[in-house]
Amino acid sequence: MLKPLNNYVLLERMEEETKTAGGIIIPDNAKEKPSRGRVIAVGDGEISHGVRVPMTVKTGDVVMFAKWASSANEVKIDGRDYVIIKESDILGILK
Repeated sequence: MLKPLNNYVLLERMEEETKTAGGIIIPDNAKEKPSRGRVIAVGDGEISHGVRVPMTVKTGDVVMFAKWASSANEVKIDGRDYVIIKESDILGILK
């Protein structure tokens, strides 16, 4: 498995709903990439003024992240698709 460095997070995208609240089924070609993911691994945190700042998210958290995050990099590991993203592009942790 890949261990992210510094303030990067490895996410596995979670599929979004295939049906709207009104019951309309969304075809595959009209779906957007999910902006929700499960944290698979985290870096050790950013270094600021010589001090390492610990990460807020942890392995197993389900998070929402910016759809068009500038730091997002898609990678394939062992045949599975993941996203590596900076923690600052994570919008929140879902409870």
